[in-house]
Amino acid sequence: MQPFDTVSGSAAPFLASNIDTDVIMPKQFLKGIDRQGLDRGLFFDLRFLASGEPNPEFVLNQPAWQDATFLVTGPNFGCGSSREHAVWGLKQVGIRALIGTTFAGIFYDNCQRNGVLAIQLDDAPFKRVAEAISVPETAQISVNLAQQTLELADGTLIGFEIDQLRKQSLLLGLDAIGTTLQRTEQIRAFEARHLADNPWLG
Repeated sequence: MQPFDTVSGSAAPFLASNIDTDVIMPKQFLKGIDRQGLDRGLFFDLRFLASGEPNPEFVLNQPAWQDATFLVTGPNFGCGSSREHAVWGLKQVGIRALIGTTFAGIFYDNCQRNGVLAIQLDDAPFKRVAEAISVPETAQISVNLAQQTLELADGTLIGFEIDQLRKQSLLLGLDAIGTTLQRTEQIRAFEARHLADNPWLG
């Protein structure tokens, strides 16, 4: 995974509540045996008109947010089914972090496993972020994971909490397997001790 340390870019407002994974990645894009093309599927029914043309009303199609690095989301984002494709699609269009008040549990875990930072804020700081990024002129923000801060365009710093294991994994760009392999020597030492104590297993 790509490590996440300090990342800057524009943040797009997508503040509707209870956006489920079928909205994020519709079911017709789950048929492939690999992850290719999920950038096309992301928010497909919102991003495209029936004609196939981009919907100019959808935020990620608007010039200020076409290349957004962050997505500021409404409460309970990622609810519904557990499809990991939703996170893969977000990554493929360049979304590095989500900023909201609450995320669905399995979706939140899928973000972690795939290198997408999900920042949960209390209502007051979230409202300040949402207001700041709602206009193109102040939509640029910077997220410093090491310091656990989010900096708005006017220099305002907002702190956020994150589980320390999740934080270290994201900083180092490690998925679950990579995190486990950091303890290779301890694992081998355990295996050797266990075999010595239980020789019949050899």
